[in-house]
Amino acid sequence: MPSTPYSWITTPITAGLVRGALDLEPTPRGLLPHRLPAWARAQNSDGQLAMAESQPSGVRLAFRTRATAVELDTLPTKRIYVGAPPRPAGHYDLVVDGRPAGRATATGGNTLTIDMSTGTVERGAGPAATLRFTGLSEDDKDVEIWLPHNETTELLALRTDAPVEPADISGRRTWLHHGSSISHGSDAASPTTTWPALAAAHGGVELINLGLAGSALLDPFVARTMRDTPADLISVKIGINLVNTDLMRLRAFAPAVHGFLDTIREGHPTAPLLVVSPILCPLHEDTPGPTAYDFSRLGEGRLLFTAAGDPAERAGGKLTLNVIRDELRRVVAHRAADDPNLYHLDGRELYGEADHGELPLPDRLHPDAATHRRIGERFAAHAFAPGGGGPFTRSMD
Repeated sequence: MPSTPYSWITTPITAGLVRGALDLEPTPRGLLPHRLPAWARAQNSDGQLAMAESQPSGVRLAFRTRATAVELDTLPTKRIYVGAPPRPAGHYDLVVDGRPAGRATATGGNTLTIDMSTGTVERGAGPAATLRFTGLSEDDKDVEIWLPHNETTELLALRTDAPVEPADISGRRTWLHHGSSISHGSDAASPTTTWPALAAAHGGVELINLGLAGSALLDPFVARTMRDTPADLISVKIGINLVNTDLMRLRAFAPAVHGFLDTIREGHPTAPLLVVSPILCPLHEDTPGPTAYDFSRLGEGRLLFTAAGDPAERAGGKLTLNVIRDELRRVVAHRAADDPNLYHLDGRELYGEADHGELPLPDRLHPDAATHRRIGERFAAHAFAPGGGGPFTRSMD
């Protein structure tokens, strides 16, 4: 390591310093944060979900210190899609006393080369990276380093020029959220600007983000994970991935939703629980899935999606976003008669027709950075409305 003016103190990275992860897996060089526990990962055989849950959306190092400089050694895994435009680099966001204070990217790292036309995956090894943040005040302060929401990231070493201790989060409520790639943060600018991170900042809560790209599929092991995870506030955003994958028909959908909610309620019988239906996505409003890549546009440097289903297939029980919204509204209304802490939000209140006219989905499926901000602000205004007007404030003293 080159000489520096800092007298570095190396602090072991332990669970007490990591927020938003449900498991820390030891690796030959460090720790790999996971957003699903080991027992749940053992019940999964899908590569997409395995990749998504290992990408640390919402995961951050959190500590209190007088340090003026911080270094973090990491080993990222960067995705490369054959024939597609390069993926944006993953960002590490520095937050000091709740305010943005810096941003960095990690060079090098491992690679995951994915050929979408054949489904093959090739792994490559690369070097670790060192991130450095300097110029911090000498005062005691709360420091957070938010890990990239879109890159699997091993934590290797933490160095500072003053001692650190775990952040004190006593008195802050924990919000547990589950959703699709939109909740995961697809196409957000950075880890603190995914819509759940923005909403959590507005609400002043601790975030555990179980947004799992391509994988919000009502999996029972995800419901059991939510059941067993301590939380004060809970939300589930259901729908788009069920259409993307063409996973189930209408006959199975409502019972699966009931079962998912039943399992959550086993561990959180009275916590505010908000069920959110899909945001507007013209691609699948009335056209079933599956969703497919539009390979004809790759030559233009654009990755776009298309609907491979036929609207006529709705008669056979295929799901569309409008069908899902109607069913979710019905299920929540039925359950709310006996569950006063269960709430419903139509996702089009977060992003609807007027928004699409102003901020269309660039790839026809995922919101861009500006839309993430809008969705986060609207979710916060609804869920954390002051004066007991929101689902996450009605039960507060």
